[in-house]
Amino acid sequence: MPPPTRLSLPAIHRLIGGICYNSSHPMKALFHQIQPKTPEKRKAILVGVQLPQGKGTAQPISLGELEGLATTANYHPVAELSQKLSTVNPKTFLGSGKVEELKQAVEQHQPEAVIFDAELSPGQNRNLEKIFGCRVIDRSWLILEIFNDHANSREAKTQVELARLKYALPRLTRMWGHLSRQRGGIGLRDVGETQIQLDRRLIRNEITKLERKLKGIDKEKKTQRKSRSGIYRVALVGYTNVGKSTLMNQLTGSDTLVADKLFATLEATIRKIKKNFPYPVLLADTVGLIDKLPHDLVASFKSTLDEVREADLLIKLVDFSHPDHKRQMETVDEVLSELGAEAIDSLLVFNKTDRIADPEILVNAHQSNPQAVFISCKSGEGIDRLQKEIIRCYENRLTPYVLELDYSEADRISAIRKEAIIVKEDYQDDRIVLSLRLPPEGKARLKKLFPIQKSSPAL
Repeated sequence: MPPPTRLSLPAIHRLIGGICYNSSHPMKALFHQIQPKTPEKRKAILVGVQLPQGKGTAQPISLGELEGLATTANYHPVAELSQKLSTVNPKTFLGSGKVEELKQAVEQHQPEAVIFDAELSPGQNRNLEKIFGCRVIDRSWLILEIFNDHANSREAKTQVELARLKYALPRLTRMWGHLSRQRGGIGLRDVGETQIQLDRRLIRNEITKLERKLKGIDKEKKTQRKSRSGIYRVALVGYTNVGKSTLMNQLTGSDTLVADKLFATLEATIRKIKKNFPYPVLLADTVGLIDKLPHDLVASFKSTLDEVREADLLIKLVDFSHPDHKRQMETVDEVLSELGAEAIDSLLVFNKTDRIADPEILVNAHQSNPQAVFISCKSGEGIDRLQKEIIRCYENRLTPYVLELDYSEADRISAIRKEAIIVKEDYQDDRIVLSLRLPPEGKARLKKLFPIQKSSPAL
C-alpha cells in the first residue's frame, strides 16, 4: 500500500470547515468547506442543556439566543430539545434516552446539523455524529462559523482563522478514523495514525505562522495606539447586538455599519467624537461579547480587545429592552475581568428605552441605577446627557497646574491652548500667570514648549 499523501494547505483549510457525514460510508467522516455568506438556510435541530451545579441553562431564553446564533449562521431551526443533566455522559454528553429522542427527531426532520448550546469534547462530537448520521456542532464552533462569515479585514480574518485551526486540531481523528484498520504491512506504521500526524504537523505549522502574523499586526496596532496616547480614549463594550455601532454613529457622525444581527462588527473602529464636544476624545467600537465565548477566540482577538484594555473610560452599553439583560451584563463583566479591564473607569448606559412601553419600569430602573444613563440611540433621547457624563469623566482626569510666563512669551498662549485648558489668565506687572488643567501627557507636552521649568502643580 502506498504511503499516505500529505495534505496541501488549502486542503487543511477545507478540513476546518466542519464535518459532513457520508451515509454511504458510515465510518467515513469527510470535512467540507463552510460557504460564507450563503443565502440558503440549512435545517438544524437545537439542543439546550442545564449542566450540573447551575452551569449553563436550559431556559427558553438560552435556546432563543442559540436560535439567533443559528439563524445568523444561515441555519433554519426545525426543532428544539432540552435536558437538565445531573451528570454529563462522557461518551454522548446527553443521557441515552435523550440521545434516542434526538435520533428520532433527526430521522423525522433530516437536518444538516444538530447544534448544542454547550461545548462538546472531540470524542462526544464523533460519537454523536455516528449515532445521528449528520453533522453535530457545539456553541463554540457555531460562533466561529459566524465570525468566519463576518470577518472582512486582514486582522479579523487572521484572528478567526487562528481560532478555527486551534479548535480543529484535536478533532482531526474524525477524518482519518476510517484508515485506522488499514495496515501497511509487517513492520510498517499504522496508515491512519501516520496521516493524522502529518496533518497535525501541517496545522501546527500554520498556527505558528498565523501567531507570528498576528504578532506583527499587534505591533502595528501598538504603534497606532502609541500615537494616540495623549488623547482621551473611550471604548464601547457590551453584549452583541446592543447598539454599539449605532451609538458610535450618534456620537461621532460616522457611518459605521449598523445591522440588527449578532456580531455585525468584528473590527475595532476608532473615530473622534465631534458633535458638540469641547475636548479631543477618541471613541472605539469593539467586537460584541456573548456568553460562552470560545477562549481561543478571545485570545486570538487580543489586539482588537487591547482597545478595551488601554481605554481611559468604558461605556458599558446594555440593551435594556432585552428580557435577559441582567445576565448579559454579568457576562460582559466576566469578560472584562478576564481581560484585566475591570478597574477602568466606566459608565453604565441602558439603551433602547424607546422599546419600554411601561413607564413604571423605567422609573424603577432609574431608582435602582441612579448613576446610569438611559438613552435611545434610535430617537436620540439621552444622548446629550451621555455626552455630559463623558465630559465629566474627562475633566476628572485633568490635573490642575499653574504656568508663569514672561510677557515676551505671550505669543505662546495659543500653543498652550492646544495642550491644556486655560481656566484663568492673570496678567500681573511683570508676568502672566496661567491656571491650567492638563490632560494625560499634557505636562510632558508643555515641557517641550518650555524646556526650562516655569510651572508648578496647583495647590
